[in-house]
Amino acid sequence: MIYAFNDKVPQLSPACWVAPNATVVGDILLEEDVSVWWGAVMRAEEERIHIGAGSNVQDNAVLHVDPGFPLLIGRNVTIGHLAMVHGCTVGDGSLIGIGATVLNGARIGRDCLIGAHAFIAEGKEIPDRSLVLGAPGKVVRTLSDEDVERMRAPAAVYQQRWKSYAKGLRPISAPGTVPGQP
Repeated sequence: MIYAFNDKVPQLSPACWVAPNATVVGDILLEEDVSVWWGAVMRAEEERIHIGAGSNVQDNAVLHVDPGFPLLIGRNVTIGHLAMVHGCTVGDGSLIGIGATVLNGARIGRDCLIGAHAFIAEGKEIPDRSLVLGAPGKVVRTLSDEDVERMRAPAAVYQQRWKSYAKGLRPISAPGTVPGQP
């Protein structure tokens, strides 16, 4: 569901997709080719959430802000399933892994991979092309050109997948309403 909050109204590109049970509230800007998947929650009551073109927010991720801490997501970013991304900046081409947490004021560089379940503390700065693992998150190495290319695949897949959902998704109300199924 998409909701205004007081005078803050989400702005969605006509060329983006929000799953029917995702929640988008307040001062949110979704650019072209952004997809927001099942159960994701995005709340922007005090500051803006800006999601750059081609990015995807996967199932059950939570994106939120605090006063003085907008959430700025670059282009072609993947926010993995169950990630918690709060009042920070994520550079173009980065991937926030499944279940990772990124807190207020953190700055994730371009083309970074934040591993599954990593924890990025408030105000932490992650350089471009970093692989970050663990809790607390530590840079373990610089990503190679091959790593970065491989990491771009999920964003490209989701840019196509949302278009399939926009065309082919349809609700059914009861068993037996799909031809060929009992």
